[in-house]
Amino acid sequence: MDYKVEECTNIEDIPMRLLLDADPEEKMIEAYIHRGRSFLMYHEGEVIGVYVLLATRPNTVEIMNIALTKAMQGKGLGEQLLRHALETSRKLGYRIVEIGTGSTGMSQLYLYQKCGFRMVGVEVDYFLRNYSMPLYENGLRIRDMVRLSQAL
Repeated sequence: MDYKVEECTNIEDIPMRLLLDADPEEKMIEAYIHRGRSFLMYHEGEVIGVYVLLATRPNTVEIMNIALTKAMQGKGLGEQLLRHALETSRKLGYRIVEIGTGSTGMSQLYLYQKCGFRMVGVEVDYFLRNYSMPLYENGLRIRDMVRLSQAL
C-alpha cells in the first residue's frame, strides 16, 4: 500500500477527529498539540494517520498521540507509522522515546513492545484523575496508564 508521512505545520490541518480516536478528551489534546510536532500519514491524498511528538526533557521525546482511521487499521500501517515516529525522533536528535497507553489496551501494548518499547512504569489512576468521563477498552474501565520507553 502506497502511503507517505509528512510533518504538518498548520495546526488547523491536523484532524482533531482522528486525534480523538486515540485520546477522547479534547482538552488533553489541546494541552499538547500546540507545543508538539504533528505528522500526517496520507494514502491516495487522504489523511489516514497522525502522530504527535512532544519534547519532554533534554534528549527525550514522547509520542503523545498516534492514530489511524478505522478503515486502515489491521493492515500493518500502525507499525509503519510508529516506526516513522521512531526514525523521525532519531533524526531530530532524541535519544529516548516514551509513550503511554491505557492498561487495558492489549493491542497497543503488543505493538509498542513489538517495535522495541519496554514497560518502565504505571501511573495509577491516571485516567480517573485526568479525564472527565469513564473510558472503556476491551470491556474494561481504563484506570491506569502504562508507560513505555525506548532508547534510540
